[in-house]
Amino acid sequence: MEPDDEIYANGGADVSNNRNRPIISSEQLDIEAYAGLYTGRTKITRLLFIADRFGQNNNTAMKMEALRMAYEEIKKGENTQLFRDVVHKIDGRLGDNYGMDSAWCEMVDRRADQRKEKLENELNAYRTNLIKESIRMGYNDFGDYYYAHGYLADAFKSYARTRDYCTTSKHVIHTCMSAILVSIEMGQFTHVTSYVSKAEQTAEALEPPTVSKLRCAAGLAHLEAKKYKLAARKFLEVSPELGNSYNEVIAPQDVATYGGLCALASFDRMELKSKVIDNPNFRNFLELVPEVRELIHDFYSSHCALYCKSKKFCVGTWYIDGRRFRIFYFNKVLDFILRRWFFNAGKIAYTCSIFPRACHQ
Repeated sequence: MEPDDEIYANGGADVSNNRNRPIISSEQLDIEAYAGLYTGRTKITRLLFIADRFGQNNNTAMKMEALRMAYEEIKKGENTQLFRDVVHKIDGRLGDNYGMDSAWCEMVDRRADQRKEKLENELNAYRTNLIKESIRMGYNDFGDYYYAHGYLADAFKSYARTRDYCTTSKHVIHTCMSAILVSIEMGQFTHVTSYVSKAEQTAEALEPPTVSKLRCAAGLAHLEAKKYKLAARKFLEVSPELGNSYNEVIAPQDVATYGGLCALASFDRMELKSKVIDNPNFRNFLELVPEVRELIHDFYSSHCALYCKSKKFCVGTWYIDGRRFRIFYFNKVLDFILRRWFFNAGKIAYTCSIFPRACHQ
């Protein structure tokens, strides 16, 4: 299927000063500002992705800066294997302070073994006594343990087992949110969709921030499946009450970027106006990413000449956030948007004077 055909088939917050700093400039990335949007494993994963991409582009300074930050972030946790991997990537180029810390690894691993033994003994006791709530907490503790040490498949299994021992709706929600988090980390988006659905079946226990988290997770699952219209709808439904509460998965800026660009690729003109531009909730997110806001308004107003500037920003954003996107495919989305909005607007001659390559295609 051709890119355009596939697109057609698919329908086509409280923020600190640090979070308001520009992240993408023409050729550089403010790594500290970007990484500051996230917490936990996703922060480390994104830093390693950045290091890899800058390494491919022979930008050693930016690569080492990302690795330095990843090193420091990993040592706040307990994943010694990931620490060893980063030390190997650094390869002594950041000095002795960023080398192999065998004493730290041994200490963390020793504590991990002790913790695991304790958890096993407790869970066995809970099973013997048939204490349902205690068994649930025991499996949940095991899930947290495995997740902290990077054993994601084991973490998912442990979280999934808690569902058989849930006695309240809140317990079910907690199980679903934990399973969703790990599934996103593993890239298992069928599990994400399944657990979002299960959580939504207990609507009486859902608080507004949790509802927004579920919509973000569903949006990411649709995005991974290249169902851009469905993804746009989910991101557009996210409430500003999300704030920074889901930064272990997604930042408010991402909601604006993902939702806005998926809407551009799949909505018609009336939908873009009513569901995006006139959406008071989504407007709060767009204020965090002026480039996306301006892109949407420019496209709606047929300000074709501003496309290049906006595309440069968007390509930079998708390039850095390649963990979620494939830049080649989204370049096709951008080309599709260009042709759809401007060629059909009777501006072919003007457009071709600015974008001859797009006209040729």
